[in-house]
Amino acid sequence: MEQQHIDHFTSSFPEISYTTEEILQEYGHDETEDLSYPPHIVLKPSTPQEISNILKYCNQHGIPVTPAGARSGLSGGMLPINGGVLISMERFNNILEIDENNHQVTTEPGVITEVLQNTVKEKGLFYPPDPASKGSCFIGGNISENSGGPKAVKYGVTADYVLNLEVVLPNGEIIWTGANVLKNATGYNLTQLIVGSEGTLGIVTKIVLKLIPHPTKDLLMLVPFMKAEEACKAVAAIFKKGITPSGLEFMERDAIQWTIDKIPNIQLNVDDKYAAHLLIEVDGFDEEKLMQECEKISEVVDDFEIGEILFADSKAQKDKLWEVRRKVGEAVKAHSIYKEEDTVVPRYELPKLLKGVKSIEQKYGFKSVCYGHAGDGNLHVNIIKGELSDQQWNEELPKAIREIFELTVSLGGTISGEHGIGLVQKDYMDIPFTKMSLDLMKQIKAVFDPKGILNPGKIFN
Repeated sequence: MEQQHIDHFTSSFPEISYTTEEILQEYGHDETEDLSYPPHIVLKPSTPQEISNILKYCNQHGIPVTPAGARSGLSGGMLPINGGVLISMERFNNILEIDENNHQVTTEPGVITEVLQNTVKEKGLFYPPDPASKGSCFIGGNISENSGGPKAVKYGVTADYVLNLEVVLPNGEIIWTGANVLKNATGYNLTQLIVGSEGTLGIVTKIVLKLIPHPTKDLLMLVPFMKAEEACKAVAAIFKKGITPSGLEFMERDAIQWTIDKIPNIQLNVDDKYAAHLLIEVDGFDEEKLMQECEKISEVVDDFEIGEILFADSKAQKDKLWEVRRKVGEAVKAHSIYKEEDTVVPRYELPKLLKGVKSIEQKYGFKSVCYGHAGDGNLHVNIIKGELSDQQWNEELPKAIREIFELTVSLGGTISGEHGIGLVQKDYMDIPFTKMSLDLMKQIKAVFDPKGILNPGKIFN
């Protein structure tokens, strides 16, 4: 990026321009492995018009622009791999309106997801999507990646709650994609096209979300299994009994143990003989009905080799158990250099996926730690570098990852359930998609962004 363009921004937008080396380094990475790509300049606008003016100039001069939220992503979606301008959305941090009559909220994208959830909860309303990073990630990033989380098994993912979006297009035009209604059969669904597009088609500046009544009761149990594959088999068996949990999480022994080791004052012991645990939650408005559901779940898991079921008997204990689950990724990352793959299959195929991953692990000599949202078939496969040489890590591991993804697709799944494709998974897009499908995606990108300035080099080459 030429100095004249940097000078343009610092003179035209002095209040929002940042060029110090410290800032550039800070905004050059997210939570994806140890990758770092500093931009040439960071801009922190606070209005759609400011973003419009920035994009008009960049479009005119062919300057790459990367939008960024809280930088908590795991696929490199916000890494400014071509330098240029990084637009941080952190100043778009206002909840604009809570419409209690229609159960909707209008928010800016820089609002932290958990802050949004807690704010609407005060009105008795519920925004269910809850990624593990909900205490730090932005709702705008959730839109970009179509985030899920534990509650997705019962309530769905981000896309299921987005009604309308204000978007600044790469040429600077500002549009609304839909309408604030529950049903909309009016033309192409631009709203859902933007959701999950990873900041490659436009920059979202306002979001209208559907809300539902907040459940008043929940029960939580932790079930230890002697065999990890049996834990996976139990998942489908629970649904066959007619029960839809509000959370159904799978954790291998190392995943839960490494996390417990990093949480102070937690009264939870994991016996070495248990290979995996299921964390199962039910919620609703009738506690007696929830108790009956827990009894049915207990009957289902009793058909497998399990240990003593732990029933959380207080809010504090529930919070601790959920803290363990939410901090697994952080604990694994702290343990070793790693790569995380975000596979998803129909939940009945989950045992086959886990077995296949372990077979590929043995073939290539790496160690994997698996956990994830078992209720919707979403398995996070964390590959640990451990004692692998750099040659094995850089040359052999991509072959193993390709085999994992080929297995996933052969089971009716796909290569990302909620983390997105971004930078690190784009070389595998030929596995779930034909050339024709990829060409159609590239043509859509070209319609929105003919000069290719917006988050270039993401999703596909």
